[in-house]
Amino acid sequence: MSPAKVARVLLLALAIAAAGAATAAGDGALVEVNNIVLRADGGFKPQTLPRRQFAPIDFQGHIDISARRGAALSPLQQALIDFDRDGRLSVAGLPTCAPETIAQQGTAQARRTCRGAIVGTGHVGAAIDFLGVPVQTTAPLTIFNGPRLSTGPSVVLHARTLLPTVETYAILVPIERLHGGFRYRARIDLPPLADGLGALSHLDAKIGRRYKAGGRSRSYVSARCSDNVLQTHGSFTFADGTVISGLVEKYCNDK
Repeated sequence: MSPAKVARVLLLALAIAAAGAATAAGDGALVEVNNIVLRADGGFKPQTLPRRQFAPIDFQGHIDISARRGAALSPLQQALIDFDRDGRLSVAGLPTCAPETIAQQGTAQARRTCRGAIVGTGHVGAAIDFLGVPVQTTAPLTIFNGPRLSTGPSVVLHARTLLPTVETYAILVPIERLHGGFRYRARIDLPPLADGLGALSHLDAKIGRRYKAGGRSRSYVSARCSDNVLQTHGSFTFADGTVISGLVEKYCNDK
């Protein structure tokens, strides 16, 4: 199957997932492409938003990736995520957490150390080749507001895995301001998992934070509904050279 065909199939799967979330069906989507099985679901609340002003929202979603017929899953190396201009991040007055501060800490300690910077939580999973036997492992995920970079804000993804050995990941994710139809781009560069023996197989997250700064109530994530559609574009690069990209549309109601 050509890369363009793969992209179209993935786009269809994610679009169905978004629609499922919007209608509260909760069934999500299932797609099988060559050796890859992908399950996705997601959504945001509230779904009724102002047409011109930005209002606080909370986002949650998950993705599962597995290999068919017992084959090894190619590791995901990079993800580029572009967010609609109708979405907005607010980090003014929000505490930050540097990745080196929590790079050697477990989940509980990292959350205590950078408690004020937490903007999301969830779980990550990996498929690990452990002595020739595929083993699934999961770990809590914490998303922190990261330091300000020359390109804009950032987040830090933190997780500690226990198999095959204890490993801590504190990944700095730059968020760049864009011009045109998308407002932000997040670039996630994934390091080798389990010394190259693992591949990302699961991620779920709930993102949202209300806080006060400068005498004002703020929301880490806000959105408006200017055209009844919120768009997200993703491009995913795997270790075997596969690049999958697609546009996801999630519908909202204006008020």
